[in-house]
Amino acid sequence: MTVAGGGRRRMTARRLWLLLVLAALASACSGDRFEKIQNIRSPGETIICFGDSLTEGVGAGEGEDYPSVLSRELVLPIINAGARGDTTALALQRIEAVLSQNPRLVIIFLGGNDFLRQVPREETRKNLEAIVRRIQGNGAMAAIAGMRLGLFTDEYAPIFEETADRFGALYIPAVMKGILSDAKLRSDPIHPNGAGYRLVAARIGEKIRPLLREADRLRPAQGGG
Repeated sequence: MTVAGGGRRRMTARRLWLLLVLAALASACSGDRFEKIQNIRSPGETIICFGDSLTEGVGAGEGEDYPSVLSRELVLPIINAGARGDTTALALQRIEAVLSQNPRLVIIFLGGNDFLRQVPREETRKNLEAIVRRIQGNGAMAAIAGMRLGLFTDEYAPIFEETADRFGALYIPAVMKGILSDAKLRSDPIHPNGAGYRLVAARIGEKIRPLLREADRLRPAQGGG
């Protein structure tokens, strides 16, 4: 009995040590995931969702747009800066109004209207890069929501991830996956309904939540040196 009891204690100690090591590794990896994010220590105060009708919430009722759902999920105030019909070029024209609201993080969800209007891909890329540069130049973090735009081929999709990688923005992949092909999740062929926007918010929140957690950890305490 003494030997068996000692063996059990040693196994418990080993398990505890292993759990501590895994926890340390997980914590370290969490930080590493965001080490390339520009302005992670941003002193800004607001979270802004910046986009077109998919951000504005066309197709859903009041309070069902994805920024409102995301705000409730994160228990944080979020500004909805969506404007229906916006291309990346139109969004770039109004970026200063967004930046005037002292953002800490701007979530960019654009590109659908560029695809519908057949804007040249390099023009979309140039505009998106300019938007990210303006956001980061203002001291805020940028996140880019990616989505597949073509039915069979998609020459726009790589722009989102490549821009995020190049400029140190957070990339959020496939936020619209399966939504517009499911009648239960869409209000019309190009817009989600309330259920669809909840799914968009969940996918964005899954990536944003750990970023904000890490940013809070790194952010200097107010009043500190």
